Amino acid sequence: MAPANQTPESHLLATAAAATTSALAAESTAETRAMLADIGLGLTRAQALAAPKIFQLNHRIGQREVVKLLVLILRAFVDSLRVKEKPDAADLITLADDLARTYTHDSVKDIILALKEARTGGHNFYQALDVSTLYKLIADYFEQKACFLENRHLDQKANGASTQAADVKLLGDAAPRMLEHVAQQIPADHPNAEGLRQKLTITNQKARRGLITPEQAAQQRAEARAATQRKARPDWKASPEAQQQIDKRHRQENRKIMERYRSPNL
Repeated sequence: MAPANQTPESHLLATAAAATTSALAAESTAETRAMLADIGLGLTRAQALAAPKIFQLNHRIGQREVVKLLVLILRAFVDSLRVKEKPDAADLITLADDLARTYTHDSVKDIILALKEARTGGHNFYQALDVSTLYKLIADYFEQKACFLENRHLDQKANGASTQAADVKLLGDAAPRMLEHVAQQIPADHPNAEGLRQKLTITNQKARRGLITPEQAAQQRAEARAATQRKARPDWKASPEAQQQIDKRHRQENRKIMERYRSPNL
Protein backbone atom coordinates (compact mmCIF):
# COMPACT_ATOMS: atom_id res chain seq x y z
CA MET A 1 0.00 0.00 0.00
CA ALA A 2 1.13 3.56 -0.70
CA PRO A 3 2.02 5.67 2.35
CA ALA A 4 -0.65 8.10 3.50
CA ASN A 5 1.45 11.10 2.42
CA GLN A 6 2.04 9.75 -1.09
CA THR A 7 -0.27 9.87 -4.09
CA PRO A 8 -0.57 6.79 -6.32
CA GLU A 9 1.37 8.69 -9.00
CA SER A 10 4.31 9.53 -6.73
CA HIS A 11 4.36 6.00 -5.30
CA LEU A 12 4.37 4.54 -8.81
CA LEU A 13 7.25 6.82 -9.76
CA ALA A 14 9.17 5.82 -6.63
CA THR A 15 8.60 2.14 -7.44
CA ALA A 16 9.96 2.63 -10.96
CA ALA A 17 12.99 4.56 -9.66
CA ALA A 18 13.84 1.87 -7.09
CA ALA A 19 14.19 -0.94 -9.65
CA THR A 20 16.24 -1.56 -12.79
CA THR A 21 14.72 -1.34 -16.25
CA SER A 22 15.21 -5.05 -16.90
CA ALA A 23 13.59 -6.01 -13.59
CA LEU A 24 10.56 -3.83 -14.32
CA ALA A 25 10.25 -5.34 -17.79
CA ALA A 26 10.51 -8.92 -16.50
CA GLU A 27 7.44 -8.96 -14.29
CA SER A 28 4.94 -6.82 -12.43
CA THR A 29 3.50 -7.09 -8.97
CA ALA A 30 -0.06 -7.03 -7.71
CA GLU A 31 0.79 -3.79 -5.89
CA THR A 32 1.87 -1.96 -9.05
CA ARG A 33 -1.19 -3.20 -10.93
CA ALA A 34 -3.38 -1.95 -8.06
CA MET A 35 -1.67 1.45 -8.17
CA LEU A 36 -2.26 1.72 -11.92
CA ALA A 37 -5.90 0.75 -11.44
CA ASP A 38 -6.18 3.48 -8.80
CA ILE A 39 -4.68 6.07 -11.17
CA GLY A 40 -6.99 4.96 -13.97
CA LEU A 41 -10.07 5.17 -11.76
CA GLY A 42 -12.31 7.82 -13.31
CA LEU A 43 -9.48 9.01 -15.56
CA THR A 44 -10.72 11.12 -18.51
CA ARG A 45 -9.13 12.53 -21.64
CA ALA A 46 -9.40 16.02 -20.19
CA GLN A 47 -7.48 14.94 -17.07
CA ALA A 48 -4.86 13.18 -19.16
CA LEU A 49 -4.54 16.31 -21.28
CA ALA A 50 -3.92 18.44 -18.17
CA ALA A 51 -1.28 16.06 -16.75
CA PRO A 52 2.47 16.83 -17.13
CA LYS A 53 3.77 16.03 -20.60
CA ILE A 54 6.48 13.47 -21.23
CA PHE A 55 8.99 16.12 -22.33
CA GLN A 56 8.36 17.94 -19.04
CA LEU A 57 8.99 14.74 -17.09
CA ASN A 58 12.20 14.25 -19.08
CA HIS A 59 13.46 17.58 -17.72
CA ARG A 60 12.15 16.89 -14.23
CA ILE A 61 13.22 13.31 -13.54
CA GLY A 62 15.29 12.35 -16.58
CA GLN A 63 14.49 10.51 -19.78
CA ARG A 64 15.71 7.14 -18.49
CA GLU A 65 13.36 7.33 -15.50
CA VAL A 66 10.46 8.14 -17.81
CA VAL A 67 11.24 5.07 -19.91
CA LYS A 68 11.36 2.94 -16.76
CA LEU A 69 7.95 4.29 -15.75
CA LEU A 70 6.51 3.39 -19.15
CA VAL A 71 8.07 -0.08 -18.93
CA LEU A 72 6.37 -0.60 -15.57
CA ILE A 73 3.01 0.48 -17.04
CA LEU A 74 3.35 -1.74 -20.12
CA ARG A 75 4.43 -4.77 -18.06
CA ALA A 76 1.49 -4.36 -15.70
CA PHE A 77 -0.91 -4.15 -18.65
CA VAL A 78 0.54 -7.23 -20.35
CA ASP A 79 0.41 -9.25 -17.13
CA SER A 80 -3.22 -8.25 -16.59
CA LEU A 81 -4.24 -10.02 -19.82
CA ARG A 82 -4.84 -13.74 -19.89
CA VAL A 83 -3.08 -14.50 -23.14
CA LYS A 84 -0.52 -17.20 -23.80
CA GLU A 85 1.88 -15.31 -26.06
CA LYS A 86 3.18 -12.02 -24.67
CA PRO A 87 6.02 -9.61 -25.50
CA ASP A 88 9.25 -10.30 -23.68
CA ALA A 89 11.24 -7.84 -21.57
CA ALA A 90 13.36 -6.58 -24.47
CA ASP A 91 10.27 -5.88 -26.57
CA LEU A 92 8.67 -3.86 -23.76
CA ILE A 93 11.81 -1.80 -23.15
CA THR A 94 12.08 -1.00 -26.86
CA LEU A 95 8.40 -0.09 -27.05
CA ALA A 96 8.64 2.15 -23.96
CA ASP A 97 11.62 4.00 -25.42
CA ASP A 98 9.78 4.44 -28.72
CA LEU A 99 6.67 5.80 -26.98
CA ALA A 100 8.76 8.25 -24.93
CA ARG A 101 10.31 9.62 -28.12
CA THR A 102 7.12 9.64 -30.18
CA TYR A 103 4.57 11.15 -27.77
CA THR A 104 6.73 13.78 -26.11
CA HIS A 105 3.87 16.29 -25.95
CA ASP A 106 1.41 13.83 -24.42
CA SER A 107 1.28 12.60 -20.84
CA VAL A 108 1.99 9.29 -19.14
CA LYS A 109 -1.66 9.31 -18.12
CA ASP A 110 -2.53 9.27 -21.81
CA ILE A 111 -0.68 5.96 -22.10
CA ILE A 112 -2.44 4.61 -19.00
CA LEU A 113 -5.83 5.68 -20.36
CA ALA A 114 -5.07 4.21 -23.80
CA LEU A 115 -4.28 0.80 -22.29
CA LYS A 116 -7.28 0.98 -19.97
CA GLU A 117 -9.65 1.72 -22.86
CA ALA A 118 -8.11 -1.10 -24.89
CA ARG A 119 -8.78 -3.55 -22.10
CA THR A 120 -12.25 -2.36 -21.12
CA GLY A 121 -13.38 -1.61 -24.67
CA GLY A 122 -13.94 -5.24 -25.56
CA HIS A 123 -10.80 -5.69 -27.67
CA ASN A 124 -10.15 -9.35 -28.48
CA PHE A 125 -6.46 -10.29 -28.40
CA TYR A 126 -7.07 -13.86 -29.65
CA GLN A 127 -4.80 -15.41 -27.01
CA ALA A 128 -1.79 -13.50 -28.32
CA LEU A 129 -0.30 -10.05 -27.80
CA ASP A 130 2.70 -8.65 -29.63
CA VAL A 131 4.40 -5.25 -29.71
CA SER A 132 2.76 -4.19 -32.97
CA THR A 133 -0.70 -4.76 -31.45
CA LEU A 134 0.24 -2.69 -28.41
CA TYR A 135 1.56 0.12 -30.56
CA LYS A 136 -1.59 0.10 -32.71
CA LEU A 137 -3.83 0.27 -29.64
CA ILE A 138 -1.95 3.32 -28.38
CA ALA A 139 -1.87 4.96 -31.83
CA ASP A 140 -5.65 4.48 -32.16
CA TYR A 141 -6.12 6.19 -28.81
CA PHE A 142 -4.17 9.26 -29.93
CA GLU A 143 -6.18 9.44 -33.16
CA GLN A 144 -9.34 9.50 -31.05
CA LYS A 145 -7.72 12.10 -28.78
CA ALA A 146 -7.05 14.32 -31.81
CA CYS A 147 -10.74 14.09 -32.75
CA PHE A 148 -11.67 14.87 -29.14
CA LEU A 149 -9.49 18.00 -29.14
CA GLU A 150 -10.85 19.13 -32.50
CA ASN A 151 -14.46 18.70 -31.36
CA ARG A 152 -13.74 20.54 -28.13
CA HIS A 153 -12.16 23.37 -30.06
CA LEU A 154 -15.19 23.58 -32.35
CA ASP A 155 -17.53 23.55 -29.33
CA GLN A 156 -15.57 26.35 -27.67
CA LYS A 157 -15.57 28.31 -30.92
CA ALA A 158 -19.33 27.84 -31.30
CA ASN A 159 -19.95 28.83 -27.68
CA GLY A 160 -17.75 31.87 -28.14
CA ALA A 161 -19.64 32.91 -31.27
CA SER A 162 -22.96 32.39 -29.49
CA THR A 163 -21.82 34.48 -26.53
CA GLN A 164 -20.52 37.18 -28.84
CA ALA A 165 -23.82 37.27 -30.74
CA ALA A 166 -25.72 37.57 -27.45
CA ASP A 167 -23.44 40.42 -26.35
CA VAL A 168 -23.93 42.22 -29.65
CA LYS A 169 -27.71 41.83 -29.39
CA LEU A 170 -27.66 43.10 -25.81
CA LEU A 171 -25.57 46.07 -26.84
CA GLY A 172 -27.86 46.69 -29.81
CA ASP A 173 -30.89 46.70 -27.52
CA ALA A 174 -29.25 48.91 -24.92
CA ALA A 175 -27.54 51.36 -27.28
CA PRO A 176 -30.68 53.30 -28.30
CA ARG A 177 -31.68 53.71 -24.65
CA MET A 178 -28.15 54.81 -23.75
CA LEU A 179 -28.07 57.31 -26.60
CA GLU A 180 -31.50 58.59 -25.65
CA HIS A 181 -30.41 59.02 -22.04
CA VAL A 182 -27.25 60.86 -23.09
CA ALA A 183 -29.23 63.02 -25.50
CA GLN A 184 -31.59 64.03 -22.70
CA GLN A 185 -28.74 65.35 -20.55
CA ILE A 186 -29.24 69.11 -20.30
CA PRO A 187 -26.12 71.29 -19.97
CA ALA A 188 -25.87 72.84 -16.53
CA ASP A 189 -25.10 76.28 -18.02
CA HIS A 190 -28.16 76.26 -20.26
CA PRO A 191 -30.29 79.38 -19.51
CA ASN A 192 -33.50 77.31 -19.42
CA ALA A 193 -32.04 74.11 -17.91
CA GLU A 194 -34.53 73.86 -15.05
CA GLY A 195 -37.54 74.33 -17.32
CA LEU A 196 -36.32 71.70 -19.79
CA ARG A 197 -35.72 69.20 -16.98
CA GLN A 198 -39.24 69.70 -15.70
CA LYS A 199 -40.63 69.25 -19.20
CA LEU A 200 -38.74 65.95 -19.65
CA THR A 201 -39.85 64.75 -16.22
CA ILE A 202 -43.48 65.43 -17.03
CA THR A 203 -43.11 63.70 -20.40
CA ASN A 204 -41.56 60.59 -18.82
CA GLN A 205 -44.25 60.38 -16.15
CA LYS A 206 -47.05 60.75 -18.71
CA ALA A 207 -45.46 58.04 -20.86
CA ARG A 208 -45.21 55.62 -17.90
CA ARG A 209 -48.87 56.19 -16.97
CA GLY A 210 -50.07 55.82 -20.55
CA LEU A 211 -51.40 59.37 -20.72
CA ILE A 212 -49.56 59.94 -23.98
CA THR A 213 -48.57 57.57 -26.77
CA PRO A 214 -44.92 56.49 -27.29
CA GLU A 215 -44.89 58.58 -30.48
CA GLN A 216 -46.02 61.67 -28.58
CA ALA A 217 -43.40 61.03 -25.88
CA ALA A 218 -40.69 60.67 -28.51
CA GLN A 219 -41.83 63.89 -30.16
CA GLN A 220 -41.72 65.82 -26.87
CA ARG A 221 -38.27 64.44 -26.04
CA ALA A 222 -37.05 65.41 -29.50
CA GLU A 223 -38.32 68.96 -28.92
CA ALA A 224 -36.49 69.08 -25.59
CA ARG A 225 -33.29 67.85 -27.24
CA ALA A 226 -33.64 70.47 -29.94
CA ALA A 227 -34.08 73.16 -27.28
CA THR A 228 -30.78 72.19 -25.64
CA GLN A 229 -28.83 72.88 -28.82
CA ARG A 230 -27.13 76.24 -28.54
CA LYS A 231 -25.71 77.42 -31.83
CA ALA A 232 -22.63 79.55 -31.82
CA ARG A 233 -23.25 83.27 -32.44
CA PRO A 234 -20.06 84.67 -33.94
CA ASP A 235 -21.78 88.08 -34.29
CA TRP A 236 -21.87 88.33 -30.51
CA LYS A 237 -18.10 88.61 -30.43
CA ALA A 238 -16.12 91.54 -31.74
CA SER A 239 -13.53 91.07 -34.43
CA PRO A 240 -9.88 91.42 -33.37
CA GLU A 241 -9.68 94.94 -34.83
CA ALA A 242 -12.91 96.01 -33.14
CA GLN A 243 -11.77 94.47 -29.86
CA GLN A 244 -8.58 96.55 -30.00
CA GLN A 245 -10.64 99.71 -30.46
CA ILE A 246 -12.89 98.75 -27.55
CA ASP A 247 -9.90 98.10 -25.30
CA LYS A 248 -8.34 101.41 -26.33
CA ARG A 249 -11.58 103.27 -25.56
CA HIS A 250 -11.81 101.55 -22.17
CA ARG A 251 -8.25 102.60 -21.32
CA GLN A 252 -8.96 106.17 -22.29
CA GLU A 253 -12.11 106.25 -20.15
CA ASN A 254 -10.23 104.76 -17.21
CA ARG A 255 -7.50 107.38 -17.58
CA LYS A 256 -10.03 110.21 -17.64
CA ILE A 257 -11.72 108.92 -14.49
CA MET A 258 -8.40 108.61 -12.69
CA GLU A 259 -7.41 112.14 -13.69
CA ARG A 260 -10.76 113.53 -12.57
CA TYR A 261 -10.64 112.00 -9.14
CA ARG A 262 -6.90 112.16 -8.57
CA SER A 263 -5.98 113.91 -5.34
CA PRO A 264 -3.91 117.14 -5.85
CA ASN A 265 -1.56 116.05 -3.05
CA LEU A 266 -0.38 113.03 -5.00
